[in-house]
Amino acid sequence: MNHSVMTEFILLGFGNLHSFGILLFILFLLIFLFTVIGNLLIILLVSTNIRLQSPMYYFLCHLSISDLMISTNILPNMLIAILFGEKKMTFIGCITQLYFFSGTITTECFLLSVMSFDRYLAICNPLRYSSIMDFKLQIFLSLWPWLLGLTVNLAGVLPVTNFDFCHDNIIDHIYCDIYPLQKLSCSDTSVLELKVFLFSMPIFILPCSFIIVTYVYIFHAIFMIPSTSGKQKTFSTCSSHLIVVGTFYGTLIAKYMIPSVGHSLMVNKIVTILHNLLTPLFNPIVYSLRNQDIKTAFRKMLL
Repeated sequence: MNHSVMTEFILLGFGNLHSFGILLFILFLLIFLFTVIGNLLIILLVSTNIRLQSPMYYFLCHLSISDLMISTNILPNMLIAILFGEKKMTFIGCITQLYFFSGTITTECFLLSVMSFDRYLAICNPLRYSSIMDFKLQIFLSLWPWLLGLTVNLAGVLPVTNFDFCHDNIIDHIYCDIYPLQKLSCSDTSVLELKVFLFSMPIFILPCSFIIVTYVYIFHAIFMIPSTSGKQKTFSTCSSHLIVVGTFYGTLIAKYMIPSVGHSLMVNKIVTILHNLLTPLFNPIVYSLRNQDIKTAFRKMLL
């Protein structure tokens, strides 16, 4: 039993697709650039345009920040792995990537539930919306997802630092995830697996359930509006968020339902890309194309 203190890992990314390396590099580089530009543009527009100084766009700005953190945390290392066939990462670098990735995903789960609560108040309690959703409540609702996301994941990440590794240091994935690290470890990971399961279930299920309940009330309120144009106008204020929620949770569920062993490994990587890379790109596209205020602010910025 050769236990060792692991000092570095080798991230393979898509190492088995060498013949498509350049094409994959160009594709993911474009995705990275458009993701960064799109989310930075939303942050800039919300911060500088007075018409976008509302709770809905304030929470959207936080969503763009979390999308930027996910992309910049994963894509640069993955691009290097694609270009050179592998990417060496120090143990500390790998743990840091795991911590910020899991923390940001958790934060985004709660941010989406906060945004659904905002739409619920705006549509179901329009007369009291301004008095309830004041500046103090906005600050509280935007900060607790970050605090919770970046603290609760310490329970799953810190035990990894005490793992013993007696196998190879090759991670056949696109980023340092907790499950590949568990496979490389020769320590008893059963307690950590149970802890991750117990923590992850409420983190994913409770916000998703809350969003479903709020949209039941939202759809009921929209259905009670007498005019068709009124229904369409009201629904348009939450349709972008609903699309983003469906994309985020749809790919998240698919990611953890598909096993990462055997012939499904490549499928797991593809689903991981759909969730972790395309969702941050998809969010600013949805909000910019479907939101008239965003498009108007962008045209004014260009003039």
